[in-house]
Amino acid sequence: MIVTLTANPSADRAVVLSDALVPGEVQRAVSSREDAGGKGVNVARVVTAAGAPARAVVPVGAHDPYRVLLEDTGIALDVVEVAGRARANLTITDPTGETTKLNLPGAELSAVEAEALTAGVVAAAEGATWLVLAGSLPPGVPASFYADLVSAVRGRWGAAAPLIAVDASGEALAAVVESARPDLIKPNHEELAELVGEDPSLDADVLAEAARRATALVPGRVASALVTLGADGALLFTADGAWRGRAPKIQVASTVGAGDSSLAGYLLADLDGAPAPDRLARSIAYGAAAATLPGTQAPTPADLPPGPIAVSDFATPIATS
Repeated sequence: MIVTLTANPSADRAVVLSDALVPGEVQRAVSSREDAGGKGVNVARVVTAAGAPARAVVPVGAHDPYRVLLEDTGIALDVVEVAGRARANLTITDPTGETTKLNLPGAELSAVEAEALTAGVVAAAEGATWLVLAGSLPPGVPASFYADLVSAVRGRWGAAAPLIAVDASGEALAAVVESARPDLIKPNHEELAELVGEDPSLDADVLAEAARRATALVPGRVASALVTLGADGALLFTADGAWRGRAPKIQVASTVGAGDSSLAGYLLADLDGAPAPDRLARSIAYGAAAATLPGTQAPTPADLPPGPIAVSDFATPIATS
């Protein structure tokens, strides 16, 4: 069982333009769709579509329009009632696949609602193999929320606690890495650079710099790191080694949710007992499949690209402390 938390859910609205986006102009859209989004929800949708068990913990009000979208996904839900409404995120994609995103802030969570959300996640984590803490934090909760939640889950379930994956950025990710030692983090190249206080725009060699940063964290501060690199594939770092996977050639429809699908693919492979190189390959395959689909549509096994994903050892020593 994979349990996910989406602390700051969103209604993801995707618009496809007939021409390149021109600021200040009136333009025609050729299509649009709306999905129940948020990173944890996206992961749960992909896992469910693959036939594996998943539950999504989501704070949402009884009369929030987002709740209808959420229930229509068909995923198993643990809903925590809150007063505010889920935000909306708008993605605009042109014919070349160039994507512009407008992400709105979420509704503020009160202290009582945050406590209820924590209790809901701790309860849902019982018997789970993985717990995924994913996405931005809503206004009203501290940057330490995910780190505190890791402590609460491990404190309640002890040796039976699930493995914990964190897909976040900024202060929330930094706080988890600083004090909670998650079992997996899934930053992209920019988020990893931010985590270690560096500027990714200065990188002449993205692979080498990502490896240097990740090996400073694994396994001393995090047990493993899956670093997504878009068209350059992904890197996986564990205490046992490092691997590079190359992305297949695809026709990009929308990159929104591709990272979430990458994480879901990794976790699905782990549920199957796959070794690290195969977990990385499945991650890249699911991320690529998501990028070929419109909006934040969840890829299924039938959407995966044909042929094997090329994975090789990455010749960088892994830190031992």
